[in-house]
Amino acid sequence: MPDTQEPQGRQGREVTDAEAREISRVEELSYELRISDTMTRDVKTCTPSTPISGLLEILRVRHMSGLPVLENNELIGIISIEDIVHAMEQNDLAAPVSKHMSTRIYTVKEFEPVVKAIEKFSQYRVGRLPVVNENGNLVGIITKGDITRGILTALQKDYKVEEVRRYRASHLFEDITSDRTSLIMRYNIKAGDYQNGGQASSNIKRALLRLGASPQLARQCGIAIYEAEMNLVIHTTEGGIIRMQIDPTRILMQVTDSGPGIPDISLALQAGWSTASQEVRNMGFGAGMGLSNMRRCVDRLELESTPGKGTRLIMEILLSPDESFKEDKEEDNL
Repeated sequence: MPDTQEPQGRQGREVTDAEAREISRVEELSYELRISDTMTRDVKTCTPSTPISGLLEILRVRHMSGLPVLENNELIGIISIEDIVHAMEQNDLAAPVSKHMSTRIYTVKEFEPVVKAIEKFSQYRVGRLPVVNENGNLVGIITKGDITRGILTALQKDYKVEEVRRYRASHLFEDITSDRTSLIMRYNIKAGDYQNGGQASSNIKRALLRLGASPQLARQCGIAIYEAEMNLVIHTTEGGIIRMQIDPTRILMQVTDSGPGIPDISLALQAGWSTASQEVRNMGFGAGMGLSNMRRCVDRLELESTPGKGTRLIMEILLSPDESFKEDKEEDNL
């Protein structure tokens, strides 16, 4: 008799909007941590003329599975354990590294968030990624193991000082008596400032946690603002402004810039559509998922844009009674 039970877990059914919004602490950290925070800085390299036989002992002693190949301090290739095995099969261990190395190199920037490395690991199925600085010079290497260790270290940090700050800030709305109390934060974002991209979203998330927001709510806002912030960095000519208004019962996010504008908003809202230049794509940005990621994190998203004049983005999250920043508890027998 066939088994007619419904599939367990998420397999076989559509993921709900509520589930799509669930953002784990690990996902949050993948946006928050920089590649420079988790990469290995002490990078062992070789030259294209190094005999493959000479690499075996290095890899064995250092427990490594591959090395970057440098020529005149320029990254020209990657030699992996798979390449060495291929050379062994051909009885070609005396050959130089240049004969068997891969010249197709995928790199990440040291100032990028860890999520960019995760995306490239998934896309290109490689075991390691060379890390370069803004000038393209090799400064480290990152593996999936480095990311795991970096995230675990971040999870294990002592947050006692942060807890004290959070306690003080969480009473902000409770201690102020008025018909309506709002906290407004404003950030000026510079165009092309990849080094500081993501700083505003990190500050906003931290402020929300200190005000008493749930980790899930802070993560939703953090990711929505991060995507908007990076759009200002990548796509604008003069940067823009992020304005965050926190009320006891809602969070309103406004992002404005003065150009160049979006020619077709309907296309811009489609997942995967992007006007990013090839240079920006080569840096690991501009995949066209920013607005989709924002929409899954907020209750309302409105986008207005005029080519040549600028863009205005509004995002709103409505807070349920148990999420409200203002506790309205009535004492019994009053």
